[in-house]
Amino acid sequence: MKIRHIDIADTENLRALMQQVEAESNFMLYESGERDISIERQKTMIESIQDQENAAIFLADLDGDLVGYLIAVGGKAKRTKHSVYLVIGILADFRSKKIGTKLFQALEVWAQEKDIHRLELTVVTGNEAGLGLYKKAGFEVEGTKRDSLLIDGEYVDEYYMAKLL
Repeated sequence: MKIRHIDIADTENLRALMQQVEAESNFMLYESGERDISIERQKTMIESIQDQENAAIFLADLDGDLVGYLIAVGGKAKRTKHSVYLVIGILADFRSKKIGTKLFQALEVWAQEKDIHRLELTVVTGNEAGLGLYKKAGFEVEGTKRDSLLIDGEYVDEYYMAKLL
């Protein structure tokens, strides 16, 4: 298992990975099949993140197959450049195998090199595995977004979580 930065050649594989993660999880923002990103749009998004000093995409690569990702999007305003918002996704067959931990470890090394001070994310309050991973990585709950998402006809809350470096 190798954790690495994305390359533009990963465009199609990242697109497929994100679609599969969304199909396998009930806790992602987008439902299965809801987001149909063109290859060109995905490529533009990757290039935009690569061009931004405080943004990155980390991939979990298992012998050439992508099994997880962590996207860090930095603030654009001068007052928020120290902060990045995170999105993580791992294929169902590879969860609970320390991949999330390795992605967060790579993120922290990068964040310290880039003088990032704040890592933040949101998580559905019922996502016990996600909460466990984030707490293990040192994130703390800062608040609750009540009725934040509508999943399977029910409103669910999300936690705001952050880690200061």
